[in-house]
Parts: sequence; structure tokens; C-alpha cells
Amino acid sequence: MKRPLAYITAAWSGIPEVDNDLAVAFCRAAYEAGLSPICPQLYLPLFLNETIPEEHKDGIDMARDMLKRSRVLLICGESIDEAVKNDIAIAQRMNITATTLDGVLTVNQQGRDNHV
Repeated sequence: MKRPLAYITAAWSGIPEVDNDLAVAFCRAAYEAGLSPICPQLYLPLFLNETIPEEHKDGIDMARDMLKRSRVLLICGESIDEAVKNDIAIAQRMNITATTLDGVLTVNQQGRDNHV
């Protein structure tokens, strides 16, 4: 079974250690739900310097390209910020399904319950 690409977005805190732990947890949950998670938050900071304007812009462009290649926009976490709103707007323009991680997990759990 081929797993659909799912772009992970969230209102990141800006604290690298916290955001990294959250991104890992979100990606793991998406993987367990049958998706192939794509999360720029996990790896772009490893080689891009956000304080350099050109690299910051390149990071945004690379992340947007990854979103455009995805089948699903997976909105994670408790809140929505401007970056998440932008991801949602891009997904809408590209006809990419946008849903929440909680929604995917709920649907998957209901599907399992029906097969018992």
C-alpha cells in the first residue's frame, strides 16, 4: 500500500527543542495513521540559517514546494497561527485536502472499531 504524502503544519513555538519533539510526535502519529509525513520543521533548521534573509526565504519556498507535492495538509497542535493559515490557503488553491491530525486519528480508530 502506498502511503499518501502528508505535509505536517503546526503553530510552532519557536523553541527548537520543543518544536522538534512535537514534530517528531506529529510525524510518528501520521505514520501510524498510514501516511508518509513531510515535516520541514524537522530538517530545514539543520542546514538553513533563519537569521539570513535569503536562507529564510529559501526555507519558505522549499516548504511550500513540499506542500504542493503532498496529498494531505495535516494540521497539528492546539492552535492556528498565520503560517498555518497560509498553509491552509495554499492547500485550498491547490485542491489539497486539509484536515487535522485529531480528525485522521479519529477516523482511523472508528475504522478499526468497525472491523472488530
